[in-house]
Amino acid sequence: MIRDINRKKITRNAWRITRDRPTTCLRLRVPGGHLHATYLELINRIATEFGNGTVHLTTRQGFEIPGIPFEKMDTVNALLTGYIKETEEALGIDIPEPSRGYPSAGTRNVSACIGNRVCPFANVDTTALALEIERTVYPNDFHVKIAVTGCPNDCIKAHMQDAGIIGQTLPEYDSYACIGCEACANTCRKKVTGAITVRNHKVERDPRRCIGCGECVLACPTQAWSRNPQKFFRLVIMGRTGKKNPRLAAPFAEWLTVPVVIAILGNMYRYVAGHIDTSLAKEHVGYIVDRTGYQEMRAWFLRDIVLNPEAKIAKTVQWQGYQYGYDTALWDDAATFSRTGGT
Repeated sequence: MIRDINRKKITRNAWRITRDRPTTCLRLRVPGGHLHATYLELINRIATEFGNGTVHLTTRQGFEIPGIPFEKMDTVNALLTGYIKETEEALGIDIPEPSRGYPSAGTRNVSACIGNRVCPFANVDTTALALEIERTVYPNDFHVKIAVTGCPNDCIKAHMQDAGIIGQTLPEYDSYACIGCEACANTCRKKVTGAITVRNHKVERDPRRCIGCGECVLACPTQAWSRNPQKFFRLVIMGRTGKKNPRLAAPFAEWLTVPVVIAILGNMYRYVAGHIDTSLAKEHVGYIVDRTGYQEMRAWFLRDIVLNPEAKIAKTVQWQGYQYGYDTALWDDAATFSRTGGT
């Protein structure tokens, strides 16, 4: 039976080819990392009745259930019908035959920190935005990783994604409520960028240095600082791990509204479709950018988009990363280190 397996079809159906050849592993999407606790009963049933009794919680906030025999795939897919309908079709996503499982797995689960539903540092509802993004990008076979974090603390590691969305707030200052304690300026100087200063007993915010973190709002004892109701986002792009050139994502745009973020992500997929190397089994979007250049990518990402007035777009981008490979001028082998003491 194993010889007859269509590997591409199986992986697109969100199943893994594993080292234990008689069995496979189900990959379950959890958009935004948020699901109702009742679904844990379904996960437990699949793991205990069809798998090896274990579940792996992935770094992308999905579930992987290993040890499922290939011949049980159709049965398990059928069990997922209700879950897929309530987590995907409820968003307005067209899943052609939900009883046959997921139609694609290339675009990874959209992950998110817990957001302002729980966290006082978060500026935005990350779960809601993750679901909106899921509605925009799924299903899709392009290998793309997207994550949403509620503030620049970046608990979800947005800087390791192809597209990382970071919640920003535009702090509003009420001078009449201010008592001149300088808590906001001290906090910003010690923990953030020093965007807030006090000169001649007057509080000033430098918009060029403000990253919209909201620390000033949390630090103020009299609520002289508050979060603007309008939600904004920074978009960092093309972070990655991997064997070729690991690197952190770099800022592409900031002070974007939700519609602009969604439109840019939609254009990102059009860019990939127009430039991907089809001779490869898969190609990360970051490597496509390396081939085409930033300006080509920038033009595609912003095509037909009307930016909100507050938005800013990076003219150029320099990614911070490294290439694998050893330059003998930069490395000591063990014998050299022992002989020289590392000097």
